[in-house]
Amino acid sequence: MSTTTESITETALAFFDACETGKGWAKCSTYCQPNASFAAQAEPLADMQTLQQYTDWMKGLFVFVPDGSYAAKSFATDHERNNVCVYAVFSGTHSADGGPMPPTGKSTSSDYVYVMEFEDGKISHMTKIWNAGWALKELGWIQ
Repeated sequence: MSTTTESITETALAFFDACETGKGWAKCSTYCQPNASFAAQAEPLADMQTLQQYTDWMKGLFVFVPDGSYAAKSFATDHERNNVCVYAVFSGTHSADGGPMPPTGKSTSSDYVYVMEFEDGKISHMTKIWNAGWALKELGWIQ
């Protein structure tokens, strides 16, 4: 494994943990290009265009899902395309105020994938692949 590959793998892992534990852009920016972009074909995230917006959204999620956690199921570096993919499951319960409605007491275990693209050793773009509707139904936010 080359130094560059090790570097992006380590950077992706550090970013992923910071993002998925609600550290927000203040911590996540260390691993990203300043203008890193973001994309997702999931309703709650569809208007977000920057990774800063997304990481701060994740930080906000922990206000009303304070027990949020992740389990990484697969973590792979694609040397040829200079990206890292992570498949994980996010779990948590809407148990506190601050969300889209009063606490429902309902929980979700939601599958998702991050594809992080790198430029000069830092994340330049991330795509999240997520079935948001499933998670929102489990949390009792939609029918």
